[in-house]
Amino acid sequence: MSYLLYLPKKGKRAIQKQQILAADIGGTKTSLGLFEVQGERLSLLREATFPSEAHVTFEELVKKFWNDDMQAPSILSIGVAGPVLDNKVKLTNLSWELDASLLERDLGIGRVVIINDLEATAYGMAGLTSEDIVPIVDNGADTLGNMAILAPGTGLGEAGLFWDGEAYRPFATEGGHSDFAPRTEFDLELWAYLKETSDMISWEHLVSGPGIYRIYRFLRDVKGNKEPAWLMENFKNNSNPAAVISHAAIRQLDITCITAMELFVSYMAREATSLVLKHKAMGGLILGGGIPPRIYPLLRKDLFRQQFIQNSRMTELLQNVSIKVILNSKAALIGAAYYGAYGQY
Repeated sequence: MSYLLYLPKKGKRAIQKQQILAADIGGTKTSLGLFEVQGERLSLLREATFPSEAHVTFEELVKKFWNDDMQAPSILSIGVAGPVLDNKVKLTNLSWELDASLLERDLGIGRVVIINDLEATAYGMAGLTSEDIVPIVDNGADTLGNMAILAPGTGLGEAGLFWDGEAYRPFATEGGHSDFAPRTEFDLELWAYLKETSDMISWEHLVSGPGIYRIYRFLRDVKGNKEPAWLMENFKNNSNPAAVISHAAIRQLDITCITAMELFVSYMAREATSLVLKHKAMGGLILGGGIPPRIYPLLRKDLFRQQFIQNSRMTELLQNVSIKVILNSKAALIGAAYYGAYGQY
């Protein structure tokens, strides 16, 4: 395997043939994977994905994945959508609470570690190849410097990779929950519409799967855009309205869906600008999560980059930032396993 980049491996080395159970927990789905250390890489032995809300606890889900005849892993490493403090977390978009010490006791696993899912995605960069990441804007040779990761899915995840001069060091943020900043009269109307149901409007309210549907409903219910019968039927038959809207936009089937996705891409670019500037991420912007790979044709259009480089004084700096999309949906799962095997804890 050819790594796109390496992350710190200082400290103890992974034990050969050591098995690590990794988890990537999101508001919609949870993926589990059993990995084995083989030389300088991890080999995926077994994996499964479950709907998160269909399970009362994470322990229940692990026991469903685990067979009695399987060897107990030495480490359970979890990437989770929420702020992790002292190896504990209350999930943002799910009613689970995880405590590593309780999981060790209840599951009989010697070591449990919990990190933020975007931090896990950052660690996952070490296990991806050049085929797993595709460019939107490629400025040639990669610049050594901080990197930023923006990942819209069920929620909006954000993380950074600090370049210390020798290696990249991932860190989590909760920037997706910072306040949405209206820029235009249209933005103010949309903000007022969202304010009717939420006291605070964050970027996650717009730059996420539910955000796509919120933008669409605003165009339909407030701005008076028409909804054709076939689209209404598609919404009834699909539990993921954001997927319906993005599919119709990519195929140019409905003007309201096209407009909704143009707005979504614009808001995504604007928040990406803020993230890059605050991290001075000259090493590049990485777009992860569930949505960017599915709307890659829309991101390749000029709109995303035009919105991204709009700034009163830093346009020249932003023009030099490479932008790439992670296509591998297992990035966070790989990253959780990588952290379990090689991370410092």
